[in-house]
Amino acid sequence: MDAIQKQLLEAVAGFHEIPTGAYNIRANGQTAARQSSANIDIITKEDGTGIEIHIKPGTKKESVHIPVVLSQAGLTETVYNDFYIGDDADVTIIAGCGIHNGGSAASQHNGIHRFFIGKNARIKYVEKHYGSGDGSGERIMNPKTEIEIAEGGYMEMDTVQIKGVDSTVRETEAKLAEGAKIMVTERLMTHGHQTAESRFKVSMNGKNASANIVSRSVAKEESRQVFYSDLEGNAPCSGHTECDAIIVGNAKISSLPQVTANHPDAALIHEAAIGKIAGEQIVKLMTLGLTEAEAEEQIISGFLK
Repeated sequence: MDAIQKQLLEAVAGFHEIPTGAYNIRANGQTAARQSSANIDIITKEDGTGIEIHIKPGTKKESVHIPVVLSQAGLTETVYNDFYIGDDADVTIIAGCGIHNGGSAASQHNGIHRFFIGKNARIKYVEKHYGSGDGSGERIMNPKTEIEIAEGGYMEMDTVQIKGVDSTVRETEAKLAEGAKIMVTERLMTHGHQTAESRFKVSMNGKNASANIVSRSVAKEESRQVFYSDLEGNAPCSGHTECDAIIVGNAKISSLPQVTANHPDAALIHEAAIGKIAGEQIVKLMTLGLTEAEAEEQIISGFLK
């Protein structure tokens, strides 16, 4: 892999070299490296559209990395990856996409990930998106995540997009059985004329299912963001969705939450707060020796952590 691809890998997956354990690294539309482990098997789909990751029941304290990097301007790809997580497993999955575009044609990655999480399994899923390059071509990422969690299963999903993505539509849909839980934390920043759309839909179909969806975002300059959330309670369950956003400059943010209770014991809450940074916060940091711009960046950095 070349220096640009290695830099992208560090940004989205956090490693400087090939990791231990199971991994699949995709670069410019091709498999660059792959390794399965004793408990995690990665295979190519029969139709060639992506990969399947099979995690054996009872697998504990293991991880799998599946980053994607694009350094070729003008490349567009759609990849379908399916995850089959066995009962009682407890693993971490690290995904993400990095695009470097130094040309004039748009580069685009569409990633469709489907999760089938077994009974009492626990999954931590980390997904980072990052763009770089000084070309005029757009960097476009459209991740879609479809999740089915069996009885007693749990998924923690941490998604981050902080820099360099010109356009994104982020879709997440989850179906929860009895006692299943999902926790989602989204952190997002846009600037310039970038656009970002986040869509969450969670159906709690089993008794004592629960969902907690939290989005924290910052929109700068002329960028635009839209946040959609839809919680559906079809059994005695609890659900919470929250959008906290900061506007800087002439940016625009819309939050469109929806909750639907189809059972009398479905407890659903939605919250939304959008506004600019409070002036007294800026002043307080400036008294400590920071410039106004430094104070603003310090507040934003803390907000997105």
